[in-house]
Amino acid sequence: MTRILTGGVGKAQVAEELGELGIGGLEITVSSDMEAAMKLRAGQADYYLGTCHTGAGASLGVLLGVLGSGTCHTFGRRVPTEEDVAELLDSGKKVFGFGMDQICDTAPVIARAIAARNA
Repeated sequence: MTRILTGGVGKAQVAEELGELGIGGLEITVSSDMEAAMKLRAGQADYYLGTCHTGAGASLGVLLGVLGSGTCHTFGRRVPTEEDVAELLDSGKKVFGFGMDQICDTAPVIARAIAARNA
């Protein structure tokens, strides 16, 4: 089971969007950013998807401070492809940030790339 935490201002919407995808093997949990950072650090979660109004930093601020830049990536307002996400996953990224207005486009792409990696 792959454990994905959602956080930031759109955390409930991201969790709902991911749940509606019906991808097996994903456990989605709404979280605060500090709780997520601690769970990721302790190996109690696998990935974090954070949202803020711009997707440029506040979505990942605490996680970046606790986990470091090597595990964090923000897409800002750009919608990634599954190939983009796969490359980031291969490079060790586990924490992804994006803008609230990109939830419906970005969250499914990230979830599918994670699921494909863990299949």
